[in-house]
Amino acid sequence: MHSFEVNGGKKLCGEITPQGAKNEALQIISAVILTPEKVTITNIPDILDVNLLIELLAEMKVKIDRPRMDVCIFQADDVDIDYLHSETFRKKSGRLRGSVMLAGPMLARFRKAFIPKPGGDKIGRRRLDTHIVNFERLGASFNYHPEDGFFHLLAPNLKGTFLLMDEPSVTG
Repeated sequence: MHSFEVNGGKKLCGEITPQGAKNEALQIISAVILTPEKVTITNIPDILDVNLLIELLAEMKVKIDRPRMDVCIFQADDVDIDYLHSETFRKKSGRLRGSVMLAGPMLARFRKAFIPKPGGDKIGRRRLDTHIVNFERLGASFNYHPEDGFFHLLAPNLKGTFLLMDEPSVTG
């Protein structure tokens, strides 16, 4: 088995060239929330799910400059966290299964996240508990509130740990 070890306390910087695939693009684009600095992403595929995620980020007040269809410059220096608990966010992100990938960066930076029951394609059984169990192992608390249709995640003290997922997951 291969492992990927992250040692905290060090600034990350550098470049990565995404393959232009939907699932990879969704992961990389979601990560722009981690920093208030400008992040340039190239080779972005022009497909519905990716464009919907970019639209969600814009509505969260992430600044987006798109000089070309395959290039975006993001700056998440004034994220509207309250938008994440709005009916508009619930409806829009509920159409995109990949919206669950926003939860990790939101927890890491803002110590809280709200995610609706994910939508997206209906290919087979797609578990969400894999995410929840691993967020809890990192120190987050999780509750589903049926009255507003959101999963509420709070993480005042995230701590790194070894995670072994019990199933393959593109969004995990």
